[in-house]
Amino acid sequence: MNHFRLSPHQSRHHSSHHRSRAARAGLLAVALAAASLVHAHDHPADGIQSAGSAAVKPAHDILHARITTKGRVAIFHMHVAGQAGAIKPAATGQLAGSTVHSYVWPTTIDPAAVGFEPRSGTLALAVTSHPDFDDTPLFPAPLGAWHSHWVVLQPDDACGPGALKVVDIPPGTTPKLPKTWPGLPLLIDSPGWAPRFDGPSLEVQVPFDDIGLVQAASFDAVTAALRVHASMHQPLLCVVDVFKVASGKLTLPGRVDR
Repeated sequence: MNHFRLSPHQSRHHSSHHRSRAARAGLLAVALAAASLVHAHDHPADGIQSAGSAAVKPAHDILHARITTKGRVAIFHMHVAGQAGAIKPAATGQLAGSTVHSYVWPTTIDPAAVGFEPRSGTLALAVTSHPDFDDTPLFPAPLGAWHSHWVVLQPDDACGPGALKVVDIPPGTTPKLPKTWPGLPLLIDSPGWAPRFDGPSLEVQVPFDDIGLVQAASFDAVTAALRVHASMHQPLLCVVDVFKVASGKLTLPGRVDR
């Protein structure tokens, strides 16, 4: 656990869970599990379109999301109602109990495509900000700066009824991991693909050895908050608040290049 650094800032600790947040996180997991069994047939042109919502902060209010390819590069794109990346979590001064804000593209790509064990969960590209710890040891950046990760997600009721988590690595196990794994006991990768923000838009370009795996995939888009366990026990990193799901029900209706 010596691959990441803590923030020097000291602040009070925030670890309370709100019932509404837990409920939304639980519904996200249920929908994601269902999406793995159901294939959507009505795919909107050029990605997923979503109506704006007055109940969602503009920086989190997804209006459009898509994944396109150019050669061997996949381009993950999200467009929100306000300024993308404008809201970041407040620093707590410690890793335990700290919050992560994220823009996420859950996909049907097998985690083995980026270096994890096959069929180990739902592979998602996440652009995250967290001011209390550094999990990009090979690509130094200021604490709190937006950066990208591959994460593998699974439901875990320990995070809340039906809620999702980033999959833990149990002590004593040695699963297959990407070369840029940051050393946390999680199925997470820190590949260094730099997100690009432009007003309401966010984009990440990711090269693949086999772009066909991406072109055959389905996807969705989510804005959410995650929290590190207050006692640093497993599950270590849970989804605790879902701001918006582009499809509404996380059915993964988006098709790459469509």
